[in-house]
Formats: sequence, C-alpha cells, structure tokens
Amino acid sequence: EAGIPVQYLERSFGYTKDERGVFVADEAEAVWVRKIYEMAADGYTPASIKRYLNENGVKTVGGVQWVDSTVFRLLENEIYIGNLVQGKRTTPNHKVKQEVVKPESDWIRIEKNHEPIISDRDFEIVQRLLGMDTRISPDSDMVYNLSGIAVCADCGSPMTRKITTAGDKKYAYYICSNHKLTKQCSQHSISVSLLEDTVLEMLKLHIKNVMNLEEILDYIGTIPFQQLDVKSLEARKQKKLEEVEKCKRLKTSLYEDMKDGILTKEEYLELHEAYLKKAKEGEEIIRQIERDIALILEEKDDKHLWMNYFTEYKDIKELTRDVVVKLICEVRVSENKEVEIVFDFDDCYKQLLESVEKLGYQVDKEPGGQLNISRREAV
Repeated sequence: EAGIPVQYLERSFGYTKDERGVFVADEAEAVWVRKIYEMAADGYTPASIKRYLNENGVKTVGGVQWVDSTVFRLLENEIYIGNLVQGKRTTPNHKVKQEVVKPESDWIRIEKNHEPIISDRDFEIVQRLLGMDTRISPDSDMVYNLSGIAVCADCGSPMTRKITTAGDKKYAYYICSNHKLTKQCSQHSISVSLLEDTVLEMLKLHIKNVMNLEEILDYIGTIPFQQLDVKSLEARKQKKLEEVEKCKRLKTSLYEDMKDGILTKEEYLELHEAYLKKAKEGEEIIRQIERDIALILEEKDDKHLWMNYFTEYKDIKELTRDVVVKLICEVRVSENKEVEIVFDFDDCYKQLLESVEKLGYQVDKEPGGQLNISRREAV
C-alpha cells in the first residue's frame, strides 16, 4: 500500500514526499533517524544526542540546530514506524486561536500508512525508556546501565545511584529513592558492581534457558504447538460465541419487558443499545480469533520470534545499557540483596514452558536456576 496523500502535513525529518504527496524515506536523513534511536537505546540522553547532531553538522528540516525538545519529539513520533497520526490538537472554537491537545482516544491513527524507518520493537523500547525515571552523573552524556530498571522490591520506587568516598577510593552503590526522600522504606543498599554482576549472570542463565527451549521447539516441531494454540483459540471463540448469543437473546427480550411495564422506554433504549454494542464487540473479537487461527494454520505466526532477541546475545560478556533495555523490564532489589529480574517477553516464556509440559515433557528448575527439560515417562 502506498499510503494516503499527506500534502497538508509538514515534512518530517527523515521523510520527503513523492509526486503523489505520499511520505517516502529520505535515506540521507533516515540514517540519522536510526542513529538517534540507536543512541537513545544505548543510554544517551536527548541533550547529548542534540550535541552529537549539532557537532556533526546535521540540520533539522527547518535548517536550524537541534534542541532537546526536537530530539524528544522525534523519538516519540509514530511516523517513523509508518503510522500517520492526525488530530492531536484543535481549537475550542473559531474565536479562540490557541490550540489545545485532544485526548489520545480522539486522535486519528492510520497504521502502516507509509514506509517505516524504525522497527516496531525498537520504537517500543525507546518509548519505554522515555517514560523512565533516569538520572545521569553531571559529567556524563549517558544514563547508567540500570537507571529506571532497578527498583526497590518492597515499595517499587526506583533505586538511586550514590557515590561514597573512603580515603582515596570511591564506591558506587544503589539505594531505595523512597528511603532517601522520606525514610519510609529501608535503604536496600547494594553495590553497583555486585548488582550488575548478578544481573549479568542471571541474564546469561536466562539466555541459556531460552536456547534450551529453542532446541526443544526445533525437536518437537511447530505442528504440536499449532494444535495447542488452535485448541485454545477455538475454546475462546466458543465462549465468545455464547456471550454474543446471550446478548442477542437479552436484547430480544427487552421489548416484551417494556410492553409488560417492567422497563420504561428510556431504560429499554439504553439497555438495547448496551446489548447491541456488546454483541458487536464480541463479533469483532470472534473475527480476530478466526484471523489468528488462520495465521497459525498458514504458519505465518511469528509468536516465537522473541526468542531470537535473547539468543542474539548468547555470547554476552558484559552488561551494557543496550542489552539491559532490550531484554529486561525490571530488576527488583530486596533488603537482603536478593535480586529478581522480570525479563522482556516473560509471559511468552512462561506460556511456552506450559505448552512444552502439555506436550509430555518434564520441566524442572535446578538449584542454580537452569532448566532441565526431559521427555516424561509414559505411565
């Protein structure tokens, strides 16, 4: 699809317009768009990205230098994943010139309207980072490896990095930011080196477990997993069909209730509309389920693609900001220095383990956390 014409929109950095007025990537600028997203994922702040662009002579669409807000707007703009979003702002009426931001539910979003420059996954990662509470040292352009990721396991507050000096040596450690501000939680103090070493080892183990699962997946083949998925979807579809039929029956009975005086006309109209809406929503869910089943049967489903994101780092030697934000959602630190990690795609990982067990395999976790997967003996 070529996308709808966008003559009425100003040009965005990274894109130009063809003779039809459709956005197409300007490769000379698109290279810099990818660089900006790459730097953001690596831990560079909008301020440091701005400096990098200006030092390298990169100009904005208007030919002026970059500022923090320009970088930030570029990083949150869905245009770079191919989406066209319109109607974000409006004026209350013709007498008021000042624009106001409309609720996001009122925006007009046309997905995959034009050629993307950034992948959906890279965009999602950057959006997650933009919403984090991250801090940097005064003399650094980059956030710390675990900034915004490490949190207190008890109160959920971000862990704050601190430096102490003993003699001529400096020691870096994390403490609960809630303790620092209000003393309403304990310190949860842990050295940066201990925490990062622990996270690295736990990440290595998780990657090893994912690779173990991947081997099992290759051995079993995709057909049994497809059958399990289709069976689950069929059950969900049947339940939704029953809900829709129930809504239709109730909607039909409303008229008799109004005739018998059980409902007023206003109540009848209100309930009739509610049941109609719920039935339509249910029918749309059923159509989506049928599309999902068709995708699975056509082997176009990429539900296990997430495993590649982990196995890509099977030879990881050190912890970097890039690896952390791509593979980890949260690192929870307890008062006794115990560490729990919520990995990205954790729900997919657990669902796959459950599917493997349903297919007759025994999944045991050894004391160190490594998975041991074996064929269950027939009884």
